[in-house]
Amino acid sequence: MSRQNEIKSVSRRDFLRYTSIAGGAFVLGAVLPSMSPAWADSSEVVGSNSLNLFVSIDDDGTVNIVCHRSEMGQGVRTGIPQIVADELCADWSKVNVVQGLADEAYGSQNTDGSRSIRRFYSTMREMGATARAMLEQAAGQKWGVAVSDVFAENGMIVHKPTGKTLSFAELASAAGKLTPPQVQDLTFKTPDQFTFIGKPMTSVDLPDVLTGNTTFGQDIKLDGMLYASIERCPVVGGSVKTFDKAAPLNVANVISVIEMPKQSMPVLFKNLNGVAVLASNTWSALQGRKVLNIEWELGDNQNHDSDVYLAELEERIVTKGKPIRQAGDAYQAFDDASHKVAATYTLPYLVHAPMEPPAATAVFKDGHCEVWACTQTPQSTQQNVAGALGIDKSKVKINVTLLGGGFGRKSKPDFSVEAAILAQQTGKPVKVIWSREDDIQHGYYHAISAQHFQAGLDDNGKVTSWLQRTAFPSISWTFTGTTDEPQTGELSLGFGDVPFDIENISCETHKAPAHVRIGWMRSVSNIQHGFAIGSFVDEVAEKAGVSTAKMWLNLLGEDRIVDPKTQGFKYENYGESYDTFPIETKRLKHVLNELMLKSGADQPAGDNEGWGISVHRSFVSYVAVATKVKVENDKVSVLEMHSVIDAGRVVNPDRVKSQQEGAMIFGLSIALMGEVTIKEGAVQQSNYHDYTVLRMHQCPKIVTHIIESTAAPGGVGEPGVPPVAASVVNAIYHASSTRIRALPVSKHYSV
Repeated sequence: MSRQNEIKSVSRRDFLRYTSIAGGAFVLGAVLPSMSPAWADSSEVVGSNSLNLFVSIDDDGTVNIVCHRSEMGQGVRTGIPQIVADELCADWSKVNVVQGLADEAYGSQNTDGSRSIRRFYSTMREMGATARAMLEQAAGQKWGVAVSDVFAENGMIVHKPTGKTLSFAELASAAGKLTPPQVQDLTFKTPDQFTFIGKPMTSVDLPDVLTGNTTFGQDIKLDGMLYASIERCPVVGGSVKTFDKAAPLNVANVISVIEMPKQSMPVLFKNLNGVAVLASNTWSALQGRKVLNIEWELGDNQNHDSDVYLAELEERIVTKGKPIRQAGDAYQAFDDASHKVAATYTLPYLVHAPMEPPAATAVFKDGHCEVWACTQTPQSTQQNVAGALGIDKSKVKINVTLLGGGFGRKSKPDFSVEAAILAQQTGKPVKVIWSREDDIQHGYYHAISAQHFQAGLDDNGKVTSWLQRTAFPSISWTFTGTTDEPQTGELSLGFGDVPFDIENISCETHKAPAHVRIGWMRSVSNIQHGFAIGSFVDEVAEKAGVSTAKMWLNLLGEDRIVDPKTQGFKYENYGESYDTFPIETKRLKHVLNELMLKSGADQPAGDNEGWGISVHRSFVSYVAVATKVKVENDKVSVLEMHSVIDAGRVVNPDRVKSQQEGAMIFGLSIALMGEVTIKEGAVQQSNYHDYTVLRMHQCPKIVTHIIESTAAPGGVGEPGVPPVAASVVNAIYHASSTRIRALPVSKHYSV
């Protein structure tokens, strides 16, 4: 456990400030190292110090636990309370989850990067243990007995010798007056004592979700609210030349027509250039939008063609690139090799396409703005709204609703910025509605990419040379407007951290300028890197005459810690300590061996059937995937999928299983059908009919296996995605002898 976290008693007023609900009789707040308390006077705060978690106990025994992350189905509003409640020995039926407001005092509230549990696991245990210790101390004082003679159990403090009890409710007020103990003086449960951690707890939001008693971004309704629909320029960087303001005003119930503030590069999270139609209902706003008759100044990106661009990347990627990690002499070793393999892999643009498109509602009054949004990043939303309105961020309040899916799209607050701007200009509450078409045609896209691999083998089938290159437009371009090559953070996602034990290796990049808004999507650059590496290992295995699993084991080598920094790569390791989260080949091999044992992927398949496998480490977790397909009459059918995940200590296996199942479906959608094409700078797809996601009849049997581990908790939401595409195309090859190196599969077969 950490020995540097600070835990303090907090006033009810501060609890109200950060949660919008009254605090209980006993309130605690936690501070991570180098962070100052949220309750400190602003004049006393030095640096970017932050509160991270609140626990409050009411006089009626209710245990309020603040969740400062966004809930989008991944179960964070259940997982965080599980950890606190376990160490607290709380009665789960009395736990109330409180959604934290946007405030930098919480530290990072970004719900992305699969880090909500791994970043706060220790702190949450310390919070629970601190509250328990204080309740036990209060009970000891009330009974006049030694603290060693009392213990907490299911919302009660028990006196060991007599069995008499006091409830948390009876002790909350007295405990709130005590000084919290130092972290080093706390006692923690051993894993065999856990009652909630590691148990498949049902989502706290499930009853309300099932009965429709929930509030998503699209559900917000305020008195006098206007509904806004915005016609945005189809080309990034383009602007409005002329439009017909009068025509929409002739549509029934249209109230106003407003040109959005003109923006220049970089795109950041600013509104896109366009015109908003505001009406008393959504339908009228949409109809008014249709008659705007906008003439656009399309700008420099109007000639962007994704097919032409990808062909240019493919031509460039087979030439020597800029090295970012090297050992030995990969080129000489390749020239000297007895056997050689080379292949180029490509992926198109992709888009998040969550079931719920973005939506935000804003009110601007007396120089203050309040926003309700389905956002993954409330702090970024607060900051960007404040910047757009020209006010201090302390005057912006962000209310986080439930999210109907996110996948990274809703961590970009442009839609909240739009609502705030229109609320300020109209003086009325405004909800900005993004249609499905808006979301697909004006999103932040996963980068189009090309990867090239070469391997040299000796006569014994040993790989003696490994060369890999990648090229894709960088997310950094979204923030700079000038970045034209992949950056270290992106290259740390499954490329520069390749864990193979090969004497001669070279990892290289190539230039790739951006022409659309590039943004992170579930598993980010691991998507293309996992696909390419996993596919190429299968090809190398065939050349060596061994199974794919055997080739993986050969490449991974002996059990060891892999440190890419020793070969010149400035590896970022998902922002985590390498001491806590090293790259361990033992864990990679273990998930692979478990996969082969439990999936049957090493057994013969039927006629026209084949198994494919792949393995990948991402977000400091390890995943192996096996997919079985049938290829018949030019049609690919996915029959079953197995995944094995080692995510360290698992808090809620039910949520891990759900996340793995979702990752298999998300990955299958990408592999089989995912493709955004761009002509004359504009996205061609518009809805689920042409940007297709997996349908129920296409979904195979999915089996999830979770490795029991005592290691520190790793990521869960994203690590399942990267191995999927490679496992699919490898399976197709073993069923049909056809190699697919350019996704999606639907370009080659019916699916």
